[in-house]
Amino acid sequence: MEARRTARTLQVVDTEYSADAVEWCPIDKWHHVLTCGTYQLKNPEEKGSGDSEINKPQLRQGRLYLYCFQQKQLYSPLTEIQRIEMPAILDLKWCHVPMAGCPVLGVANAEGSLELYNLTPNKQKNSCSLEPMCSVKLGPESLALSLDWSTGKWHEPVKIISSDSKGCLSLVSVDSSRSAMAVVSQWKAHDFEAWIAAFNYWNTDVIYSGGDDSKLKGWDMRTGTNKPVFISTRHSMGVCSIQSNPHKQHILATGSYDEHVLIWDSRQMKRPLADTHVHGGVWRVKWHPSQEGLLLAACMHNGYHILDCEGALAAGQEGCPILYSYILHNSLAYGADWSRLSIDAQPTSGPWSVPSLLAETQRKKDPEQGTKEAVVKFQHLKIQYESPTGLFDMVVEDEADDYGSRSSSSLQASGASQCPSTDLAMKEQQNLKAGIDWTKKKGDLLATCSFYDHVLHVWKWERNNTVSST
Repeated sequence: MEARRTARTLQVVDTEYSADAVEWCPIDKWHHVLTCGTYQLKNPEEKGSGDSEINKPQLRQGRLYLYCFQQKQLYSPLTEIQRIEMPAILDLKWCHVPMAGCPVLGVANAEGSLELYNLTPNKQKNSCSLEPMCSVKLGPESLALSLDWSTGKWHEPVKIISSDSKGCLSLVSVDSSRSAMAVVSQWKAHDFEAWIAAFNYWNTDVIYSGGDDSKLKGWDMRTGTNKPVFISTRHSMGVCSIQSNPHKQHILATGSYDEHVLIWDSRQMKRPLADTHVHGGVWRVKWHPSQEGLLLAACMHNGYHILDCEGALAAGQEGCPILYSYILHNSLAYGADWSRLSIDAQPTSGPWSVPSLLAETQRKKDPEQGTKEAVVKFQHLKIQYESPTGLFDMVVEDEADDYGSRSSSSLQASGASQCPSTDLAMKEQQNLKAGIDWTKKKGDLLATCSFYDHVLHVWKWERNNTVSST
């Protein structure tokens, strides 16, 4: 039996503002709902020529999009049903459980606030909408950079942990009966920006944080916040993504501007279980909603990668193989999420499948020349790392003597797929002649968004097990 993996882009949406966060609703009966957050720097309106006008800071504006996915709409399954103007959005996440019977979305914005929205049905229009629920200000002159809910494994009590641009963490209690939030604890966690904060879903008294000081820290609220329970400097640059595995206890994934994804056992934080170089700063990591070993990583200038962490979890494998790489975004990869929606697997050949897109490009060229041009596309680049806040900038020179020595096989790790980018029609004919039957198809629905090109992609990743009839 041989595994084959392909992707099909279902729809591409222009978000107008730079897109940096995307989340599918995790609540039953609402899995078809998708939200996308945007961030846009705008110059203040020029009202005069005085210094007071010239020196005004840029405005951070944002827009929250609400979409509905309907698989039966073959050519445009994603429909926008609401947009809300607001301060720039740095992060957004759904609570894993409903409150008062409704899904609740949390938003971290550029004014240093956390805002909650109820998703309410509109039976007359056969639709739904987001309605403001409550908000809390985390501090003056700071940007709320991230948030995480405590409900990944256990449902009570409901808490939120948030990080901000001043290096602080804020623990917030949520009272759904009164539609209210309150800051329970706030402390200085990092010397510079605290890019990310996350709960240990299996023990929500434990909190993890990562900052621009290149440190990963752990905190236990039972012993106070004066001193972290551990500090790891294994990452060599800013730590900007953390997520606890909701399926397997003690497992933690982290990502950094240093272009590495690390898998940890939280009982032993001196050395990670696995270290995978993904050739792009890791802005977000997301565990699969039902399979404990699959991890989605948004890797800034190097697209999106699906990692197989099963070997690291079970046998201490030092690196996580990249099962698939989605590289159709033309800008920095920031937002990424798996959908829980059950989606039918479709034939992988077609006008929107990734391998056939590459094949179409190469049909008019010599095959070897096409491969060379695809490799060159990722080499000799001058890349500027920039976080959505504009607070972190670093220019990386992709010199020929650095990346130019990669073999063509590296294109599969940082390119389109682990399967050959040949003409799928010819491949299918070969399969039929060989007596191969596609008997098992597993389809995952994903959403990803990129920054400067302000684009949202909805795509399907299919894993097919081929079984020979001979």
